[in-house]
Amino acid sequence: MPKINFRHFKYIAMKKTIKPYLFALSSIMLWSTAAVAFKIALKYMDFIQLLFISSLNSFFVLFIILVIKREIKILASFTKKQYLNSAILGFLNPFAYYMVLLKAYSILPAQLAQPLNYTWPIMLVLLSAPLLGQKLNNRSLPAIFISFFGVYLISSQGQPFSMEISQPFGILLATGSSVIWALFWIYNVKDKRPEIHKLVISFFFSLFFIGLALFLFSTFKMPEFKGIVAAIYIGLFEMGFTFVLWLKAMQYVKRSDKISNLVFISPFFSLIWIHLILGENIYYTTIVGLIFIISGIFVHQLLTKPLK
Repeated sequence: MPKINFRHFKYIAMKKTIKPYLFALSSIMLWSTAAVAFKIALKYMDFIQLLFISSLNSFFVLFIILVIKREIKILASFTKKQYLNSAILGFLNPFAYYMVLLKAYSILPAQLAQPLNYTWPIMLVLLSAPLLGQKLNNRSLPAIFISFFGVYLISSQGQPFSMEISQPFGILLATGSSVIWALFWIYNVKDKRPEIHKLVISFFFSLFFIGLALFLFSTFKMPEFKGIVAAIYIGLFEMGFTFVLWLKAMQYVKRSDKISNLVFISPFFSLIWIHLILGENIYYTTIVGLIFIISGIFVHQLLTKPLK
């Protein structure tokens, strides 16, 4: 009777367990560098030019991935209604979402714009009531209050007792970008097509919106080499390839919450890169405010979890 190699089975089981976390953590670490890349790129071009270059690059990357997977023909099988839905999704993201977010980054220090964008799960709770017909649970209110107190702390820029907010327009944009992302998430989750296929078509349509904005409100000129590199980096690791890594992580787990909550590690790593690379002195209110925002999200998950 052949001898059973239990070590081999143990190795395979361990590999299957570790693999989703490797994909997820790779995505998180790459996403944590986005704020730094935004600020570097915006030194050499305006936010519309940056969005056009990075979105175009991301579209080609995702398109090539589909070519490699031999799934391009699937795009031709979509109905007119599905194409229309992709146009709407493309308008929300990347067009509207990044137009607002990148404009915020052009106004604010990275340490403010980055954590304020992480209010989107709370915005999702607020928008789910009118758009999905879900009742706003009273148990959600403490979580919403906690997160928005975190927004105030971040906005205070180290002076929480002054009751004044400098650069209010930038604060409004950074927080507002989370509303657009929540809207995108709600409409995207209703569309049951494979994520990468939806993303390719959405980016295709978004290029028309971005191109129109570029024509009306900006000019296209070739930026310096450092700017091009930063824009390509954003297209690869903020919008495109990293999303594929994240999808891979989600495919290997039965319960998505085991992985999805890891994404909230990203803003803390991001603050490290912002300090080390951009040289921003991080306000204590930024760190405390971010903790409040993330705490509010977890409080909501805890309080609204259905009883077994």
